[in-house]
Amino acid sequence: MLIDYLTSIPRKSCKVSCALLNLSSSIYCSTVHIVSKYTFKTAFCKVSSNVRDMKNAVIGNNKQKANLIVLGAVPRLLYLLQQETSSTELRTECAVVLGSLAMGTENNVKSLLDCHIIPALLQGLLSPDLKFIEACLRCLRTIFISPVTPEDLLYTDATVISHLMALLSRSRYTQEYICQIFSHCCKLQHWHSCGFKSLPQPLLCANGPDHQTILFNHGAVQNIAHLLVSTSYKVRMQALKCFSVLAFENPQVSMTLVNVLVDGELLPQIFVKMLQRDKPIEMQLTSAKCLTSMCRAGAIRTDDSCIVLKTLPCLVRMCSKERLLEERVEGAETLAYLIETDVELQRIASITDHLIVMLADYFKYPSSVSAITDIKRLDHDLKHAHELRQAAFKLYASLGANDEDIRKKIIETENMMDRIVNGLSESSIKVRLAAVRCLHSLSRSVQQLRTSFQDHAVWKPLMKVLQNAPNEVLVVASSTLCNLLLEFSPSKEPILESGAIELLCSLTQSENLALRVNGIWALMNVAFQAEQKIKSDILRGLSTEQLFQLLSDSDVNVLMKTLGLLRNLLSTRPHIDHIMSTHGKQIMQAVTLILEGEHNIEVKEQTLCILANIADGTTAKELIMTNDDILQKIKYYMSHSNVKLQLAAMFCISNLIWNEEEGSQERQDKLRDMGIVDILHKLSQSSDPNLCDKAKTALQQYLA
Repeated sequence: MLIDYLTSIPRKSCKVSCALLNLSSSIYCSTVHIVSKYTFKTAFCKVSSNVRDMKNAVIGNNKQKANLIVLGAVPRLLYLLQQETSSTELRTECAVVLGSLAMGTENNVKSLLDCHIIPALLQGLLSPDLKFIEACLRCLRTIFISPVTPEDLLYTDATVISHLMALLSRSRYTQEYICQIFSHCCKLQHWHSCGFKSLPQPLLCANGPDHQTILFNHGAVQNIAHLLVSTSYKVRMQALKCFSVLAFENPQVSMTLVNVLVDGELLPQIFVKMLQRDKPIEMQLTSAKCLTSMCRAGAIRTDDSCIVLKTLPCLVRMCSKERLLEERVEGAETLAYLIETDVELQRIASITDHLIVMLADYFKYPSSVSAITDIKRLDHDLKHAHELRQAAFKLYASLGANDEDIRKKIIETENMMDRIVNGLSESSIKVRLAAVRCLHSLSRSVQQLRTSFQDHAVWKPLMKVLQNAPNEVLVVASSTLCNLLLEFSPSKEPILESGAIELLCSLTQSENLALRVNGIWALMNVAFQAEQKIKSDILRGLSTEQLFQLLSDSDVNVLMKTLGLLRNLLSTRPHIDHIMSTHGKQIMQAVTLILEGEHNIEVKEQTLCILANIADGTTAKELIMTNDDILQKIKYYMSHSNVKLQLAAMFCISNLIWNEEEGSQERQDKLRDMGIVDILHKLSQSSDPNLCDKAKTALQQYLA
C-alpha cells in the first residue's frame, strides 16, 4: 500500500517519500528481524540517517511537511521517540522533526494533536538528557503557541507544572521555552434610575483564573522573577510576557509582584527600567502591560509616578505613526485598558503628544504616500488595517468615558462621527463592537446627544446593529440605546417610531442578564414623562406575566430597573388611574410580595415610592385604602429604623390624606384610627430635618 501511494505523489516529494519508506523498513528490521547486535546497530544507524534526511527535507518547506504527515510519518516518529531502545540522539532528532512539522500550517498541528503528541513529549521531559529535553520543550512550545491547541492540555496532569518549574533551572533554552509555554497557556478573553447607562467592567473568561491560580500556586512568581535579569534577551522577554499574562485582572498575583525583590530591586522598578526608550519596543510594550495590569488590579496607585510619568507616556509613544501596525494596535489597546476607569489618567492621556489627533491617523492607514517599501509588510498591513480602527475606537471610548471636554474634542476630530457610523457596519465583528463602545462612551454627553448624534442620525445604523448581532455586541448597543432614549434626546422619537419598544420587550426575555437589564433600563427611559399611548404600548409589549417574571428576577439590577419602569409608568394622575384600572390587582400583588420579601433598602424604598405614586391617583388611591394589608405595611415602614424607608412611607400618607381632594376626610379618619397620627407626632420630633418637615406638613392636613 505504501509503495503504491509513493508512486502517485509528485516528483518533488521523492526525497521525503524515500526517507519515510527507508524509515519504515528500518523500523521493521530493527523491531522484527533483529538477529544480532550488529544487525540491530546497523538498523538504527539507518533509522537515524533517514530521520536526518526527513529533517533536512522539510525545513522551510510546508508542502513537504504536509506530504510527510499524509504518508504517516508522525506515528512512526512518535514510536521512535518513546522507545527506550532508541538512542538519545535518535529521539532528539525525532523531536526536532516533529517540531519542524508543527511550524507548518494549523492543519499540521491538528494532525500532531490527533496523534497524541503532547503526552509523548511530556513523557520525554522525564529524560535525564538535556538536549532531548530541550528538543521536546521546543516542540511543545511550537504546538502550544498555535491557536488550534487547547490550553487545558497543559493542565490535565497535576505533576506537569511542577516538573516544568523544576526544569527552569536546567538551561537558558528550558527557561525560554517554558516561559513561552506558560504565557500561551494562560489565556484570558476579552472588555441608576432614569439616567445615563454605563457598561459593566470587563470580566475574565471561565478558564483564565484557574490557569493563573495553578501557575501561581506552583511558584511561578518566585521561579520566574529572577529570569528578568537573565543575560539572555529571549529569556528576559519570555519571562516578562509570562508576568503580563499572570497579572492581568488578578489582584493576588499583582499584589505579590509589587513586593518581589530581584537582585535588591523591586519588580516594578525593573519593569520601569524596561520601559526606557533605549530598550527594544517589544520589551517596552510588554513592561507597560505588566505595570498596567498591576495598576488595574490595585497593586499600584493610578497617581504613582511609574504610571503617570512612565507607563502612560510609553503607551502614547506606541501610538505614533512611526511605529509598526501591531505595535500601534497593542499600544492603543493597552492604554485604553489603563485609563478606562480613571478620570485623571483620561485627562492626562488626552493632552499627551496630541493623542486625540494622533489616533485619527489610525483610520487613514495605509495612506497613498505610505513610507512602507517592503511589499510583504504592506500586504500584511492592508490585511490587518481593521485592527488599527478597532484599537482607535477602543481608546477613544476610554478617553471619552467621563470628561465632557474630551468628548467634545473627540467628536470634533476630522470626520469622527462618519467614521463611527461606518464602523457600525464593518464586516469585522471586532471593529463593530469597538465602534459601538466608542458611540456608547460619547452618548453620555447631553450636548452631543442633542447635536452631533442628531446631525448624523447615528440611531439608524445602531438599530440595524441591534437587529442581528451576537450578544457581546447587543449588550453594548443596547446600553447605547438606553442613552439615546433619554427624555431630552432628539433621537428618542424616531427610534420609537422604528419599533424600538417591541425590540426592547424582547430583550427583557433574554437569558443574558446584561441584555435583560438593558432592555428594562431602556423601557424605563422610554416611559419617563411619556404619553399614555407609549406607556400602553410598553405594558402591552411586556405582558403582565413578563412583568411579574421581571419583578421576581433573582438579579437586583433587573428588579430595581423594573420598579423604576413601574414608577415612571405610574406618573401623572390620568395615567395612574388608567393603568391601575387595568393592571391594579396585579401591581398591588407584586408590591405586597416585594415589601414582604427579603430585599435590600433600595428595593423597598423604590416599591414604597410606587405606592406613593398610586396614592397620588384620583381613583387609584382607593386600591390602597381598601387594602388593610398594604396600609399596615405603610404604617410599619413609617416607624422603620431606616430614614429612607420612613420618608418613602411618609409620601404615601401625605398623598392619601391631602385635604384638597375628594374623600380626604374619610381617609384621614381611617388612618387616624390606625394610629397614623400618633406616629406623625413622634416623627415631627425626629432629628432628621426632612422627616421632621414631612411629618409636620402631614399633621397640618389634619388641622386644616
